[in-house]
Amino acid sequence: MRRGWTIFADKKSGKNAEREELWKALDFLREGDTLVVPSLDRLGRSIQDLIAIVSGLRKCGVGFTSLHESLDTTAPGGHLVFHVFAALAEFIRELIVQGTNEGLDAARARGARLGRPPAMTDEQVRHARDLLARPENTVTSIAKLLGVSRNTIYNYVPELKGGRLALAEATSTAELPRPSRSEE
Repeated sequence: MRRGWTIFADKKSGKNAEREELWKALDFLREGDTLVVPSLDRLGRSIQDLIAIVSGLRKCGVGFTSLHESLDTTAPGGHLVFHVFAALAEFIRELIVQGTNEGLDAARARGARLGRPPAMTDEQVRHARDLLARPENTVTSIAKLLGVSRNTIYNYVPELKGGRLALAEATSTAELPRPSRSEE
């Protein structure tokens, strides 16, 4: 049996399956060792995940301790309590997700705009198009003037991707009056 502590610090979320440090820790463990985590939700986010990891540890003769829940699976009572805490942790997470989704739905119903605000207003897009119509203006200079990146200009003025000629054609056809049905 080894003595001392080896610490593996995972910076990624407990819900993320790609956690390098967790897998390094699990590979490092040997029979007689104990895996100690700050809380159950740092080990896994679903009851299946937690049970699979702790069951795998148990088969290898490795104990498991969760500090926050004061849980030690090396004793039979701790093993039972683990299953109860794991079920509660998953239940609480599902309640949080459900509450978040209900809040988002209520905000949408109120007409709230969710997500990142647009990088450019309609007025800025019109201004960029006007400036781009002049050959002496560059995309870089217009982007600096408007306080956005070159990519943002290209994203908001998609016809610019075909070059200034395509932009000029799109702008000129957009400004032409359309014939009415009686004139056709």
